[in-house]
Amino acid sequence: MAATLKDVALAAGVSIKTVSNVINDYQHIRADTKQRVMEAISELGYSPNLSARSLRSGRTGVIGLAVPELSLSYFAELADSIIKAAEGRGLKVLIEQTGGDRAHELEILSSPRLQMTDGLLFSPLGMSNEDADHLNVSFPLVLLGERIFGGPTDHVTMSNVESAQAATAHLLSKGRRRIAVVGAHEGEVIGSAGLRLRGYRQALEEAGVPFDPRLLGYTTLWHRSNGATSMRQLLESGVEFDAVFGLNDTLALGAMRVLQEAGRRIPDDVAVIGFDDLDEGRYSLPTLSTIDPGRAEIADTAVRVLQERISSREDDVPPREFEARFRVVERESSALPG
Repeated sequence: MAATLKDVALAAGVSIKTVSNVINDYQHIRADTKQRVMEAISELGYSPNLSARSLRSGRTGVIGLAVPELSLSYFAELADSIIKAAEGRGLKVLIEQTGGDRAHELEILSSPRLQMTDGLLFSPLGMSNEDADHLNVSFPLVLLGERIFGGPTDHVTMSNVESAQAATAHLLSKGRRRIAVVGAHEGEVIGSAGLRLRGYRQALEEAGVPFDPRLLGYTTLWHRSNGATSMRQLLESGVEFDAVFGLNDTLALGAMRVLQEAGRRIPDDVAVIGFDDLDEGRYSLPTLSTIDPGRAEIADTAVRVLQERISSREDDVPPREFEARFRVVERESSALPG
């Protein structure tokens, strides 16, 4: 038997009127209430043809956002930026977490929950270039991130190689020559780690500084604990270094904690720079130098491009690539001693 409005209301713990208001895109509804109703609609398979608004325009006013995990600060702040950009265009955002799991990411692309949205912003982590054909979908989709390039959809990303090169050059400009990296992925070429490591090596080469593989600290995930573990391993190895490039801010913050526990002064003994310009880096001790990858620009561009695709539905427009501008943000962790 098909689900009814009453079934959705019971599942979401709200009134039938509230369900109706959500379906009709009534503006004055709390975000968490709307999220519960939308999830109940999806779980029950309720098909309301998505409201009087949908019947009038063929659209729901809702876009989807699929990210690996919101416990990673970068994706939490990216989601916040996307929500703000969407609100500025009269859109709401329905968020999915994939856990960076390829099977879950593929499932998202065919999920019935997409019926509740007009299009999807998709940031995969488990998928790769070999999965590009899976992006040939029947709905508007904008790809985020660095896992797939040259695919069949619009793609909004950051300047990973150039910005990592700039981060390394920043440390070199401070007289540092033994620059350790925290967050490398074994054998990765395409992906944030592989691209940022390429930029690091290009900066060393341009400065005439030999590359030393012993300075690479490998991790799997990019959590603070992984940065701490990688730094402990570098210290235990006995390799000498006078600077650290954390491939994201979270790794850098974990590495900084271990350096300070080991009695290494930052930046006097070891200068540190991260990547992502997370808010917490402004309040660490010392404050963290970083790369601002243009997160706000990424969010605004992604929402704008998706809305263009939703509005035009023109299949003859070829996929486009957009790359956000970056900047080096110098703070206390890489300032010249004294």
